Amino acid sequence: MGRKMANRKFIRLSQLKNKLATENLEEIDWVTFGVIVKKVTPQSANNGRTFSIWRLNDLRDLNECVSLFLFGEVHKEHWKTDQGTV
Repeated sequence: MGRKMANRKFIRLSQLKNKLATENLEEIDWVTFGVIVKKVTPQSANNGRTFSIWRLNDLRDLNECVSLFLFGEVHKEHWKTDQGTV
């Protein structure tokens, strides 16, 4: 893990909203971790394609969640991932 994180900035999910407002994250090599705290049943978009929505949290501040939308191949590969997975 140390090798993978070398030269990357760790940003907690609960800090992401504040960091997006104060820093240009497009210029930084950053990483975050989250736990799937809620999964919505896969939905169909207007174009007929199926997608998933996950709510992620870092377990530090349970009031701060990030919604992650999974489309295309990412949805196909990961839609069965269990709630509680990191």
